[in-house]
Amino acid sequence: MNVTVDKNSGFCWGVIRTIDIAEAEVEARADNEHIYVLGDIIHNPMEIARLEKKGLRTISHADLPDIHEGKVIIRAHGEPPETFARARELGVEIVDATCPVVWKVQERIKKFHDKGFQVIIYGKIDHAEVIGLVGHTDGQAIVIKSLEELSKIDLTKKTVLFSQTTMDKPTFHKIKDELSKRIKELVVDSFEDQALEFHAKDTICGQVSGRDKKLREFAAQHDIMIFVAGRNSSNGKVLFHICQEANPKTFFVETVSELRPEWFHGVEQVGISGATSTPQWLMEKIKQTVEEQFTPAPAPASV
Repeated sequence: MNVTVDKNSGFCWGVIRTIDIAEAEVEARADNEHIYVLGDIIHNPMEIARLEKKGLRTISHADLPDIHEGKVIIRAHGEPPETFARARELGVEIVDATCPVVWKVQERIKKFHDKGFQVIIYGKIDHAEVIGLVGHTDGQAIVIKSLEELSKIDLTKKTVLFSQTTMDKPTFHKIKDELSKRIKELVVDSFEDQALEFHAKDTICGQVSGRDKKLREFAAQHDIMIFVAGRNSSNGKVLFHICQEANPKTFFVETVSELRPEWFHGVEQVGISGATSTPQWLMEKIKQTVEEQFTPAPAPASV
């Protein structure tokens, strides 16, 4: 049985940057200093546990008043402006590790909001990134995740459409196409155009949407696929379904313990892939476990 890890899977560069910042802060901290991260640094419990062993502590917003010695890292998802304002009030030192892609979306959304646009965000209303994006509109952005929610939108207003960076591209374009039919005086133009009345900006991360074709090709080349991701990962859910469409024999696992021997009966080619929040070391550990525990022993040589 041949087991292959997808070379295009694993951390996106934004996550790598955030992890690098966290590890550098932990290693450089003073003896009496603690390094915290506001919320799970990524949506992968195995990587969170690894970083906790190094000394990174996960906190919630409610814990901020209790931080007196140490630094608080803002994870790749970003935060609304009020989080930074609250930290300044409390005298808490912030290390901003927001993904630059997310930061640029925040910046553009704020500019449109300040110009009086109705801001529509295609995403999940309770996702950390979306909470940060909505915060840059003074809480006024409208969040939708399907065509069925278009009724929330005032079709008489000049409108801008953005997306959570890890959502699926096909649905985003369906929403964009449908809105273009319903909003009067539709103009698709750049932000600099002062006459702009509707602007559909594809803000889905290129490293997420760009994996679609390659993942389908990789999945189709294998008898079964093991997709590794945290169950809370939005990006993981999107990529898992893409993988499953290309290869119905795709199994989702969060940890090594979830592997099942019956998946590998009669299988020759096993593919392993993961989300942009899935660490490479975990996929390699899955590969090693499959090879050591589930690969059939060779038949004895004939005498």
